[in-house]
Amino acid sequence: MSAVPLALIGMGKMGRALAGLAPERGFRVVAELDPAHPGYAGVTRDALAGAAVAIDFTTPDAAAENARACARAGCPVVVGTTGWYDQLEPVIAEVRKLEGSMFWAPNFSVGIAVLTAAIEAATLALRDVPGFDAHLVETHHAAKKDKPSGTAAALANVAKAGLSRDVPITSVRTGFVPGTHELVIDAAFEQLRLVHEARDRRVFADGAISAAEWLQGRKGVFTMRDVLHLKEEAR
Repeated sequence: MSAVPLALIGMGKMGRALAGLAPERGFRVVAELDPAHPGYAGVTRDALAGAAVAIDFTTPDAAAENARACARAGCPVVVGTTGWYDQLEPVIAEVRKLEGSMFWAPNFSVGIAVLTAAIEAATLALRDVPGFDAHLVETHHAAKKDKPSGTAAALANVAKAGLSRDVPITSVRTGFVPGTHELVIDAAFEQLRLVHEARDRRVFADGAISAAEWLQGRKGVFTMRDVLHLKEEAR
């Protein structure tokens, strides 16, 4: 079987990790598009170089337009960039209008997807139980730009929906931590802790490659919940 042509948008730490992993997973990188590279002219059909799928790990101010550009070019795109979700609904609408394909997630870890489902179940169970309080704590490496992380914000929103009240977030930036997310649910005489620890950033690269594999042949807008069959397949 021939390798699947892949375009990488953004060649930071995640882009480089994806470039190293792609050949092992049956992909051939045909384009490396990076705004920091001299001569970068944006995401176009020509720049995508015949890629069957693209993966975007860029910046919040670029991700939405990159997703739109991929849809206009007819190239399915996996968006791992966070911090742009205020533009998510218009982007989803345009991808659908163009009959394109987009897979977006604040985190491509299977464990985070399972944690999300666990938080949903736990908070729904405790919605009408008095005396329980909840707080989300997320820890990332010192170089991470967004605070809170996209994953933390998404998890807090799940907890908020379950409890019908806001759930505060504490963000810690230190050292080289790939990512730890913990929901603490506390009462006077007991405590429940739901936690996920990423041990290596390769878990995110591997998950993004898996999303690119899964997205092929599908039309619509998808998330990790679709992969794990936690809801209807297309949003």
